[in-house]
Amino acid sequence: QSIGCDDYLGSDKVIDKCGICGGDNTACKVVSGVFKHTLTNLGYHKIVEIPEGATKINITEMSKSNNYLALRSRSGRSIINGNWAIDRPGRYEGGGTLFTYKRPNEISSTAGESFLADGPTNEVLDVYMIHQQPNPGIHYEYIIPGDNVISPQLLAHRRPGEPLNGQLGMPESTNQEDKDLHRETDALTGQSAGTFPVIQPGRFPSHQPENQVPAVQPPRQSREHNWKQIGKTECTATCGKGSQYPVFHCVNRITHEEVSESYCDSSTKPIPEEEACNLFPCPAFWDIGEWSECSKTCGLGMQHRQILCRQMYANRTLTVQQYRCHHLEKPETTSTCQLKICSEWQIRTEWTSCSVPCGVGQRTRDVKCVSNLGDVVDDEECNMKLRPNDIENCDMGPCAKSWFLSEWSDRCSAECGDGVRTRSVVCMTNHVSSLPLEGCGNNRPSETTPCNHEPCAGKVEWFAGGWTQCSTECGSGSQQREVICVRKTEGNFDVLDPYECSYLEKPPSQQSCYLKPCGSKWFHTEWSTCSKSCEGGFRVREVRCLSDDMTASTQCDPQLKPEEKEPCNTQDCIPEIDENCKDNYYNCNVVVQARLCVYTYYKTACCASCTRVANRQSGFLGHR
Repeated sequence: QSIGCDDYLGSDKVIDKCGICGGDNTACKVVSGVFKHTLTNLGYHKIVEIPEGATKINITEMSKSNNYLALRSRSGRSIINGNWAIDRPGRYEGGGTLFTYKRPNEISSTAGESFLADGPTNEVLDVYMIHQQPNPGIHYEYIIPGDNVISPQLLAHRRPGEPLNGQLGMPESTNQEDKDLHRETDALTGQSAGTFPVIQPGRFPSHQPENQVPAVQPPRQSREHNWKQIGKTECTATCGKGSQYPVFHCVNRITHEEVSESYCDSSTKPIPEEEACNLFPCPAFWDIGEWSECSKTCGLGMQHRQILCRQMYANRTLTVQQYRCHHLEKPETTSTCQLKICSEWQIRTEWTSCSVPCGVGQRTRDVKCVSNLGDVVDDEECNMKLRPNDIENCDMGPCAKSWFLSEWSDRCSAECGDGVRTRSVVCMTNHVSSLPLEGCGNNRPSETTPCNHEPCAGKVEWFAGGWTQCSTECGSGSQQREVICVRKTEGNFDVLDPYECSYLEKPPSQQSCYLKPCGSKWFHTEWSTCSKSCEGGFRVREVRCLSDDMTASTQCDPQLKPEEKEPCNTQDCIPEIDENCKDNYYNCNVVVQARLCVYTYYKTACCASCTRVANRQSGFLGHR
């Protein structure tokens, strides 16, 4: 069984968000929000006020930026990142609690800065942002007691002279240099430093509890030994205000010789009081900040760091004017950096032809990631954000219309003499070849073609032969017959000019016919131009299955479908050979590896090697 927060075995009580064992979260209030204001001026901008008595404090930057969080007490004392000085991540006392300041790794992390504290606070605290770039958003959250809860006593009792929150205030300046130091600090922040005065020992009367019995002091004249100050302890600081204490030893009252402390009354030994020492400021020094992340993830980049002139005084580090550090060589604020050698994208081929001759299609090219040694490596070695496109859409313009033709009929319209064969012609949108956008135009392919069998005998006057078979076995077709002007003679017919029979009504020589519905049959366009002039290309045409009313159909016999694509121009390409292009040195392969072919001298001296590389990269073996 588990133990509850009330220390009873088997208890299921837990501490609520208000810190109360078995509470129902109603004894406190959670205050949270996000500061998203757009800021324009550089410098300190107030974000949120943390009231007295706040607990579970969480101030977090929503993403990494070049801004910094800062914390300041209402009394004016800087706790974290004050006076334009950036503190290192760590734990800092302030407002009666301990704040944990986190700044994630600048290169490997995308998280922002944060302040965390358990509380409770014993004074009002102000959170600021040192604005340097657009605000990514600051999330804040803390818990305060509810209206019906009596806040605990938050201010801790402390003895006179005890540091408040781990820091002592600044005493009055002892010389002009110290005064200048304070003025520089105030000028940087634009406001009073708000330091606490030092509480000097001895200013407060010693207080004894009422129930304490005073020690009985022996008569002074009867004592042969007493306590004497023989010196002071070593100063805790060599400069910038330290502290030291007087040292008391037991001595003979007459000879002043040091004796064992057992000869003196321990109750009369003076209590050593702290004394200030070495009040002069310490020499200024350069405070070197951390390097920023490299400006480039590979290759040569730049990184920066903050360099401030600082000076120590009274356990506080202050930012001062830079002339105070003129005796020291200023460290560099910028430096070159290189995380790794860059690989780069190379475009190996030109764009291919568009996949369609009209309408919207696609075209491609070969893009490779190449190391600095010229080797093809995985794409992950290059910056994927900079990868050139290897496929893109291409718009060849609206598709034109083409004439679609059926095959010629097998039957001639005349069993003897001149006749015709027919085919169907229809204008439809073409998706594989480009023709004028106006449409099929006036050059309609012929629907008939001559055919001739054995000569036929004629008749007198207008001679009309018999109708030929229908030009199609199914669907709409045509029939023809011979109509001539003849003169009948004995056993023979003399053919006359048509005008000789012009006064007679001429019989029709052609008529439409329809034997039966065809169902569906295949239609196709003319062949397109060959895709390559040598080494094997292809040409295409569009084939459609159409019904009797010239609408798309699926009833055609697949085995009778005409070919849509066929090879063409299969002969070899003849590369152009330049007799004057040759390598003048035996180690031209080094020139290629070092990528020196871009310079005119090396391109001439190693002409053959440089030309082969250029042809290989462009994807062509020779000129076509």
